[in-house]
Amino acid sequence: MINIEQAVVVEGKYDKIKLSSVINGVIICTGGFNIFKDKDKLSIIRHYAEKTGIIILTDSDSAGFKIRNYLKGAVKNGSITNVYIPDIFGKERRKAEPSKEGKLGVEGMSEEILLEAFRRAGVSCTEGEKKTGGIDKMLLYELGYSGAPEASLRRRQLLKRLGLPELMTTAAIADILNTMMTAEELTEITGKLCGADVKGD
Repeated sequence: MINIEQAVVVEGKYDKIKLSSVINGVIICTGGFNIFKDKDKLSIIRHYAEKTGIIILTDSDSAGFKIRNYLKGAVKNGSITNVYIPDIFGKERRKAEPSKEGKLGVEGMSEEILLEAFRRAGVSCTEGEKKTGGIDKMLLYELGYSGAPEASLRRRQLLKRLGLPELMTTAAIADILNTMMTAEELTEITGKLCGADVKGD
């Protein structure tokens, strides 16, 4: 269990129940796409963004990213931290069938995976002295993660290696990588991935 100062925004009540077993802090449910028309809930989220900052933790499917991107655009002031869960395919116990994209949501993640997701984003990170940063879209371009014929494949390989969802944009990838590693470490990982490709051939 970790203490979180920021308010954490999740999609549904089952996500909130699961997260309550992992963190001590304010957890706000968007009610899925209801947030698009719930002015009161959005007002609360904006309030916390300015007072304590918010953490957005949605599912890694397209619906989750749609809600995440909406909130990023709707919250003009304050601090937003994005926490991402990895793409894990399966079905939550309470559901008769898996989701449309077959991915587990926040409620389906283990406590260990959720804690790792927060740590990876630099939230309540005990490794405070570790140097990170220096990664931008230009570096991703130079390493072949954008603007190249195989860029999409290479991004998927990198994200899978790091346990991140494949639907992330290049800008989002740069943001989260800056909380995880240095430019030198990313370059080293990229070299290993390319080496694995060569061996696979």
